[in-house]
Amino acid sequence: MIMRSRILPGLFLCLVLPFYTMDNSQIAESFSLLSQLMDIHGENSFRSKSYAAAAFAIKKMPIPLSRLSDDEMSRQKGIGNSTAQKIREILNTGTLASLEDLLKRTPPGVVEMLHIKGIGPKKINMIWREMGIENPGELLYACRENRLKLYKGFGEKTQQNVIDSILFYFKNKEWHLYAQVEIAEPLITGFLKKTFPTSKIFLTGAFTRQMEIIKELEYVIAETPEYIRNIFSATEGFTENASDGDFLYYKNTAGINIKLYPTDEISLEKKRIETSCSVEFLTQLQTTSEYEKADFKNEESFFSSLGLPIIPLPLRELAETPAWVKTKGIPNLITTNDIRGIIHCHSNWSDGEPSLEEMVIAAKNLGVEYLVLSDHSRAAFYANGLSIERVKEQHTCIDELNRRFAPFRIFKSIESDILNDGQLDYPDEILANFDMVIASVHSNLKMPVEKAMKRLLTAIQNPFTTILGHLTGRLLLTREGYPLNLEEIIDACLENQVTIELNANPNRLDIDWRHIRHALNKGVKISINPDAHYVESFTDIKYGVLVAQKAGLTREENLSSMTLDEFENFLSRRKAEKAI
Repeated sequence: MIMRSRILPGLFLCLVLPFYTMDNSQIAESFSLLSQLMDIHGENSFRSKSYAAAAFAIKKMPIPLSRLSDDEMSRQKGIGNSTAQKIREILNTGTLASLEDLLKRTPPGVVEMLHIKGIGPKKINMIWREMGIENPGELLYACRENRLKLYKGFGEKTQQNVIDSILFYFKNKEWHLYAQVEIAEPLITGFLKKTFPTSKIFLTGAFTRQMEIIKELEYVIAETPEYIRNIFSATEGFTENASDGDFLYYKNTAGINIKLYPTDEISLEKKRIETSCSVEFLTQLQTTSEYEKADFKNEESFFSSLGLPIIPLPLRELAETPAWVKTKGIPNLITTNDIRGIIHCHSNWSDGEPSLEEMVIAAKNLGVEYLVLSDHSRAAFYANGLSIERVKEQHTCIDELNRRFAPFRIFKSIESDILNDGQLDYPDEILANFDMVIASVHSNLKMPVEKAMKRLLTAIQNPFTTILGHLTGRLLLTREGYPLNLEEIIDACLENQVTIELNANPNRLDIDWRHIRHALNKGVKISINPDAHYVESFTDIKYGVLVAQKAGLTREENLSSMTLDEFENFLSRRKAEKAI
């Protein structure tokens, strides 16, 4: 079975094949891993680069490869006859023989080192071959003994960066993005129901609470621990680990771990309700005098016996929520149906895949009323950022599209880099031509808090900044955000009428939902934006909505929920008040 990263666990693909068809991203992942392993083994660099190029091309391909004939496949850009044959092998068997061969010849710990940021395949080759290090733990030890910097290409700064990356990797090793778990969950649930066909099984835990990262999928099951153990002992791919009297924990090296709460029929509802809550939330409920007498017949009777309305699953996270609900009631949580416009997306004018017209058609098909085009600014040269001349050309194109697609509206925006001194990326006379500006940090992310604060506060105070994009610059499970005093940032956004983006890309989900409520209490608007580089990514808005629900966000508090008239009035009013 092809080794997968965190897209879809290999074990569960085994369980559903041949009913599951590999998608483009998983095929691309196989070619990317093949290229990396070839570099680790010092094999033909030309072939390695061709596989890396194929992986890049496949990821950007709008048509599923499974729908193409071999001849059609080989004619796609970046794919020749040889690569097309390998793609067909993956589609037919779920495996790639050349990749399997390399995996067999590579210690698992060496493959694992590919997750360590800052060391690529060629450096891993040196670490493995010359230093005799075969896993991240050994590498961390060597770094702490100052041995890595003795080798060519590794200075003291690189060594410290590797230490930081390994520690970050270890901390997040068994965690997965919500969007990745969402793909695997139906397969795992189906596997359990097939394995325990006569047992009552219910999904519970962090996934049902819509947490942005998930460590394991949790289930309540009406069975005895002994029976479950007997079944799993005969099931390949699972190892029982860290179980206790309340649950059974099964690790799965091929994918997502499983936590099972065995119970009897009488206690089933009680266990479902309690495991649907975070430890902090449940502990807070248990401190009340009513809890001992709580009625666990169902959710309504349970919360009612505590003097509360039914608290929705995404809100069962924070200890302060019960008191907040008693004071304010349950908010009318935002849904994807409340999104009326797509704000923050990139076209092929910068680093996006679709043309302007393709984006407009896709947005109209989703039923929204407007689209805010926000290609990269000129400092983002790596993303084909727009020069001043190209900004003018793009605005001419947008004018033409607005005439053709009226009453649908395309707004002229830019995702302006926040430069090192906090200034935006164009002079004021150019910024004035945009309907709105999203200001974001993309470079020099390793900043002390003083530098980060000065840089962001300067950008927030710029009258042209409408939205502060992906606030901390974090990438979930990949990169920590830069340090900020978020209360001061939120206060500055309020004072300067700046909206804070909730970047809905499932790798970001930035601003963190835990800070949204503070922003809302201050009166700062949030804007759920997809930061889409493909038309398919428009639907990433869903992931922003899911975490926004955890913060109690309503339609009225979200910028992208405004109707076209409301949004036009918002922008006009803001420009008038800012005299821009």
